[in-house]
Order: sequence, then structure tokens, then C-alpha cells
Amino acid sequence: MSDLFVKICGLRTAHDVDVAVEAGADAVGFVFAPGSPRTIGAAEARELAARVPGGVLTVGVFRGQSVEEVRRLTEESGVRGVQLHGDEPAAHYAELRAPGRTLLRATAEHVGRCGEYGEDLLLIDAPDPGSGKPWNWGSAEFRAPDGRWLLAGGLNPGNVREAVEVTRAWGVDVSSGVERERGVKDPGLIRAFIEAARGSSHG
Repeated sequence: MSDLFVKICGLRTAHDVDVAVEAGADAVGFVFAPGSPRTIGAAEARELAARVPGGVLTVGVFRGQSVEEVRRLTEESGVRGVQLHGDEPAAHYAELRAPGRTLLRATAEHVGRCGEYGEDLLLIDAPDPGSGKPWNWGSAEFRAPDGRWLLAGGLNPGNVREAVEVTRAWGVDVSSGVERERGVKDPGLIRAFIEAARGSSHG
């Protein structure tokens, strides 16, 4: 693979979406999970997703929500990807499978390979999701899964290059690491993150 897959998550404004797309993001995420400073509604997400070209994946992020709620918000927002970020069983992925839809499974546990729950992409988060604390990538405790997986948790423009070189991740996902304050993205940090991440995937 010639290039690293980069997902910018927790976007809430048209400007931030435009910046992420123009900087070369492969995917942009919208948080529908309750209780986050980044949570937005389906109508708001639909307007943002409509700005995104077809080559960039739009992802709705859910945690501990019913299949019915996930399906409704996905359809109302028009996102093409569904990321489950909780302890949802494999049955949820089977129920949410639909033509043209990409399923992402996020977990902080060790996983042997992508696809064990029927997901298309696997996201490995740090042990304390949302804390901004990264994995100890160089430790023996960290074992990279097989297949298409994204490293997340505590990544920022200053450490993403090292993280990819150490873990050989297929892709990376960032949210708080490109914010100037909790829930507020910084366009300069978005650009810097993508540039740094891609720099690590060559030579």
C-alpha cells in the first residue's frame, strides 16, 4: 500500500470538514454517541456529509446504542460508514450490514485480526478511550492485528509519525489530537497531522 489511511473524527463545522478533505483525509467522522462534546444531530451531519466528495468516507460514530437507533441515524444523516465504539456483539454488525456501507469496529482490547466481528475496518483505541493518552507502542504488550486496522488514542501531529513507524498501522484515526480545546478542532493541526502521518508512510 502506497499511502496511509487517515481518518479525522469528531468534526462539527463545515470549515473543519472542508479543511480535512482538502488536506487529504480518507475518512471524516461525525459523533452520534451521547455525552461527547463532539456529538451532533443527524440533520447537522447530513449537511456536513453532503460537502464530502465520494472518494472520502463519511462515518457515524456510535457507542452503546441500539441497532434501531444506529440504523435510523445512519439513514437520516446519509453517512456511508458506521463505527461501533462499545461492546456491541457480532450480531450488531450483521444487522447493520448494507450495500455500500462500511463497518468499523473500535476496541481497546487486543484483537488478532480485522473482520472477527464482520467489520470492514478495525480501530484499535488506547486502553483509556477519549483520554488523549496513547498506547505504549513500543511495549511488548502492544501486538498489531492482521488486516486493515487503524491506530487511535493519543495521536497528534508530534507523535503520529513515530506511532506508524513502530506499529506499521494500516491507518490512523484522530480527534482530540487536532483540537485547540475540547471539542473544538484546529484547522492548522488537522493539516499538520495529515502531513506528518503521510510522511511516516514513505521510506
